[in-house]
Amino acid sequence: MNRRHFFQQATLGTAALASPESPLLTSTKDLNPFKLGLSTYSYWHFKTPKVAIETVIDEAARMEIEGVDILHRQMDNEDNAYLQKLKRHAFVNGVDLICLSIHQSFVSPDAAERQKNIDHTLHCIELAYKMGIPSIRLNSGRWNTIKSFDELMAKRGVEPILPGYTEDDGFKWCIDSIEKCLAKAAECGVMLALENHWGLTSTPEGLLRIRKAIDSPWLGVLLDTGNFLEDPYTKLEKVAPVANFVQAKTYYGGGEWYTLDLDYKRIVNILRQANYKGYIALEFEGKEAPETGVRKSVAMLREAMKA
Repeated sequence: MNRRHFFQQATLGTAALASPESPLLTSTKDLNPFKLGLSTYSYWHFKTPKVAIETVIDEAARMEIEGVDILHRQMDNEDNAYLQKLKRHAFVNGVDLICLSIHQSFVSPDAAERQKNIDHTLHCIELAYKMGIPSIRLNSGRWNTIKSFDELMAKRGVEPILPGYTEDDGFKWCIDSIEKCLAKAAECGVMLALENHWGLTSTPEGLLRIRKAIDSPWLGVLLDTGNFLEDPYTKLEKVAPVANFVQAKTYYGGGEWYTLDLDYKRIVNILRQANYKGYIALEFEGKEAPETGVRKSVAMLREAMKA
């Protein structure tokens, strides 16, 4: 091969590599834009001794799951040494820490109570920042006219408004409280992912009302597939276009509080149609032992996520 022929071939090869049609540049992410995550909640439903966060990270690594969503209440403590230990443990196992799922409620007529929850949220933003976690789960809160969570679930998550107040009051308290957390979120680079949990965000309309009222790139939406108890697919379609994080509920062995028969092929298609490209984090909420229930769930989700 002479020099001219060599450079001609090299130029053609470079052009082929640069071509958008080149199979070498076709990312697998184009075929499957999702990453699989695992919530530590999958191993602990508040009813048994805590399962260590490190144990869940180890399980995620064994199953080649890309990220772990940490349930704040499942952590052993908040000492910086512990936070850095978790960060290191995830890193050396090739697992990302992707969300810190926390609890708070901004639905209260008591300004001091709302400030207590704002302060808690600001504190948890700092915890996420120290662990290198890019998002926290945010709750709107609920009226707490039903004190028992078991009773609330028996009533399908629906509770009366606090006497003497209106739904508009609840939304104003929540929106004002979230706005007070945005500067810290921006400073730390931690997105606040508002979940369709219970209370004000139990409907797509309530969730989107809060999201639309706050003009900030640091307020996102966490779409939980298991928290729309009636007509879930229509509701998921309404929220999917603004989702930044997804938690996927499964119920092998029957649910702790209820069971939904969710079609994950259909749900994944909804996410694809909405151009969602982020994590789908498993939240196993069944009564089956997590050692088997989680693995069944992972296999099912991976099959559903195939292009």
